[in-house]
Amino acid sequence: MSEIVYFISDLHLGLESRQAEKEKEKLLVKFLNTIKGNAGKLFIIGDLFDYWFEYKRVLQKGFFRTFTAIQNLTNENTEVNYIIGNHDFLHRDFFEKELGVNLFYSSIETEIDGKRFFLDHGDDFVSNDLGYKIVKKILRNKTLQFAYSLIHPDLGIWLASSTSKTSRNYTGSKNYGENDGLFEAAKKKIDGGFDYVVFGHTHVKQFQTYKNGFYVNLGSWLDQPCYGKFANGKFEIIDWN
Repeated sequence: MSEIVYFISDLHLGLESRQAEKEKEKLLVKFLNTIKGNAGKLFIIGDLFDYWFEYKRVLQKGFFRTFTAIQNLTNENTEVNYIIGNHDFLHRDFFEKELGVNLFYSSIETEIDGKRFFLDHGDDFVSNDLGYKIVKKILRNKTLQFAYSLIHPDLGIWLASSTSKTSRNYTGSKNYGENDGLFEAAKKKIDGGFDYVVFGHTHVKQFQTYKNGFYVNLGSWLDQPCYGKFANGKFEIIDWN
């Protein structure tokens, strides 16, 4: 029997009111507990948090239930892979050392049950967004990140949260023209031999066929929590109620 692989993206934990976040995290933890024991792999395709800036010795509070549920998965030998999204300002080693998660700072190319997958958050592939790409280079600059880490965590996390909300509002209101460029990017990857191309970032759920391949966008958990599932050679996006 082939392994079952799950995909989630753009949960933006920490974005909304405290009560709304408690309900969202409750749904997420229930989902993670549900797949425990039958998931071969879980891929987090970016932006698990609305902002994440990891200090060397300080961890922002509010997500320990999520951390515990993820660690329970890895303890059960589920391989958890996390692609850094545009709201993941700085990861250090907490996810890898404490939770057993594999962190990726760029795309993942992998084979699942004989099918080739290209996985990426998608922010580098959107069209007509030069401004964002310049800002991303600034935010990912190691020297600037080190300087930022010297700010007191209370102030640093507040600034990261404010910046994240500005970024999300910009992405949500951005007019990319007739298309956002992700399907066109997916077509090129499929022409290059991939069977499935999976993105997030735009919060627009999509499942499109191109030649013998498929473009998948996982949407987000802001309107309708959902997840991708690949089992027995079939990919589907499932609403999680």
